[in-house]
Amino acid sequence: MFLPPNRDKQPDGKPDDKKPTPPRFPSPNWIWLVFLGLLLFWAVVQAPNMLNAGTSQPIELPYSAFYDQVTGGNVAEVVIEETQVRGRFNSVVTFPEDGSPLIEQGLTQRTSTTFTSTLPPVGDSDLVSTLLANNVVIVGQITQANPILLLLWNFFPILILIGFFVWQARRTQRQMGGVFGFGQTKARQYDAEKPQITFADVAGQAAAKSELVEIVDFLKEPDKYIALGARIPRGVLLIGPPGTGKTLLARAVAGEAGVAFFSIAASEFVEMFVGVGASRVRDLFNKAKAAAPSIVFIDEIDAVGRQRGAGLGGGNDEREQTLNQMLAEMDGFDRNESVIVMAATNRPDVLDPALLRPGRFDRQVTVALPDRKGREDILKVHARGKPLDQTVDTEAISKATIGFSGADIANLANEAALTAARKNRRRITQDDFLEAFDRIVLGTASPPLANEQERRVVAYHEAGHALVATITPGTDPIFKVTIVPRGQALGVAYQMPEDDRRNHSRGYIKARMMVALGGRAAEEIVFDDVTTGAASDLKQVTQMARRMVAQFGMSDRIGQVNYGEDERQPFLGYSLSQGRSYSEETAAKIDEEVHRLIEELYTQTKALLEEHRDELEALAHELMTNEVVTRARLLEITGKEAIPAPVEPPVTASNAE
Repeated sequence: MFLPPNRDKQPDGKPDDKKPTPPRFPSPNWIWLVFLGLLLFWAVVQAPNMLNAGTSQPIELPYSAFYDQVTGGNVAEVVIEETQVRGRFNSVVTFPEDGSPLIEQGLTQRTSTTFTSTLPPVGDSDLVSTLLANNVVIVGQITQANPILLLLWNFFPILILIGFFVWQARRTQRQMGGVFGFGQTKARQYDAEKPQITFADVAGQAAAKSELVEIVDFLKEPDKYIALGARIPRGVLLIGPPGTGKTLLARAVAGEAGVAFFSIAASEFVEMFVGVGASRVRDLFNKAKAAAPSIVFIDEIDAVGRQRGAGLGGGNDEREQTLNQMLAEMDGFDRNESVIVMAATNRPDVLDPALLRPGRFDRQVTVALPDRKGREDILKVHARGKPLDQTVDTEAISKATIGFSGADIANLANEAALTAARKNRRRITQDDFLEAFDRIVLGTASPPLANEQERRVVAYHEAGHALVATITPGTDPIFKVTIVPRGQALGVAYQMPEDDRRNHSRGYIKARMMVALGGRAAEEIVFDDVTTGAASDLKQVTQMARRMVAQFGMSDRIGQVNYGEDERQPFLGYSLSQGRSYSEETAAKIDEEVHRLIEELYTQTKALLEEHRDELEALAHELMTNEVVTRARLLEITGKEAIPAPVEPPVTASNAE
C-alpha cells in the first residue's frame, strides 16, 4: 500500500466542547433535607440524656433495697409511675458498701444521689403509707409517650417513601426532558464570569482571527456602529475541514467580548415529533435575546440547513420546519439587537441558499488547514504544561506534519507525552514525537514477519518504492524505509515533502504515480509474479489518474473539460433524478485514457527499475539484513548526491503493504 505525503482526508479530531454527561445523583437540596431530618430524629431521642447530662447517673436498685432505704430514712423524694419508681436520696449514697448483702443482689459499688427501681407486678398496697410514714415526698406521674417522637415513629417511613417517589419523578423528568419540556432548547450556556478561551488560545488561524476582530469590537461597543447606521453581520459561518478549530474560534470570540455564549449542535434540534425542533429554535433565540449581548453557536449546521426540495421530505419534514424557523428568527433581529449567530460546517456546498443570503449568514470565514508557521504555533500552544526536552525541534515537527489540522497536532502532542510516560522519562524527547507520529499515521508496530519468503517480497516491494522515489526527478525525497509492519502495512517507505504544496503540476502527479507503482514493478521484475500487496497502491494510482483525466484537464486526448461528478449528489438526493452530465461514449474515452496513462507510467517505472537492478538488489538485501534503511544509507546505495537533509523526524510518510 502506498499513501501520498499529503493526506486528502483528515480524521475528525475536532475539539469536543461537549463533555460526557456525568451520572445523575439526587439533588443537593434533598440530601440536606434528609440529613436535617436524621439530625432532628437523633436530637429527640437523645433529649432526655442530654437534659440529665449534668447530673449523676441514677442507680438501678432492686425493690427490696429501695424499700430498705425508705424505711431507713435515706429517701427524700420519689416519683411513682405505672411500672417504675425513681427518686432522690437525702445525701450522696454509695452502693453497695463493703460486705453489704447488696453485692449478692448484683449491685456494683457506685456513688449517686438518685435511683430507680421497678415496681413488682403484684403491687404493694402498703407502699404509699410506708413512704408517708418516713416523710418521703410523693409525686404521681402518668407515663406519656413523646408526641414528637411518636409522630416521627409513625410517619417517618411514609415521608421517606414519598421523598423517594418525588426524587425518582424529578430524575426521570431530567432524563426524558419532561413531558412539557420537548420544546425547550438543549443549548449549553457558558457563563461569561468563568475563565474564557481567548484569541491567545487559538493559533495557526491568523486570517480567520482578523475577520472576527470586528465582531468582538461590535459586541464590546455596539453604540459606535449603531451611531453610524452600520449593521454588523447577523450571522457568521465558519467553513473548514474537521479539527481546524471552528468551535474554538467561536468560543474565543465570546471570551474576548465577555458575553454570554450559547452552544448547541444542529442535530439536537431535530426530534421524532414534528415541530419540536422549531420550538427549540424559538426558545434558544429568546434566551439569547434575554442575555444580550450574546453569541449563539450552532455546530454542524448542515444537519438541519441542507437544501430544501431535494426529494428527501415534504413540507412537513421536521428538518425543514426547523430550518424555516431558524430563517425566520434570524430575520427578526433588530438593528440594535446585540445577538450574533455563529455556525460551523465542513460542507458549505450543501447548505440552503436562503441561509447564505445577506441578512442571515452573510459573512463566511474560511478556517483552513494551518501552514508550516501555523502548525508550529499550534504545537507550542499544546506544549504548554508539558516538559519538553531540549532535543525537541518544533520547526522540524511543523515541517513534517503537512496536512495536519489543529486537532491532529493536539493529538500528536498528547501521544508523545503518553509515549514518554510509558518509557518512564521525565521529559518529552524528539524520539517520542517520532514514535507518536508513526503510531497516529501508520498504526502500532507489529512483530517482524516470520515467513522468510513473505519478508523477501516485502523487502523488494519497499525497495521498489524507495528507489523510484530517489531516482525520479520532481518527487518528494525519501526519509526512511522499513519492513517492520505497522497497522495494516507490511512495510513503509517514508517521504518527507520539502514544503507545503497547494498547486500540483502534472509532472509531480506523474512522479507520485510512478513511486506508487514501484512496488508492483519490483515484484514482477524479481519474482516474475505479483502479490496482493499492491492493492492499495493501484487504487490510489487509479484515483489520481482519473482526476488528472476527468477533472484537471491534463490529458491531451480528452481535452480541457471537467467531467467530475456532482459532489452534492450523495447528500441531497439529486442522483435520484439526475444522471451523468456526459455520454457513455465520453465515459468510455475517460476509462480508456485512464488505463492508457497508468500502463504508460507502469512501463516507464518497470524500465527504470530494470536499468537500476543492482541498486534494487542492494537496497532489498540491506532491508532484509537491518529492516531499516535511513536516507543517508539510501543515497549511499544508489550513488546519488546527498541533497541537504531535512531536520530530524517526525516526517510525513508514504507506506506500502
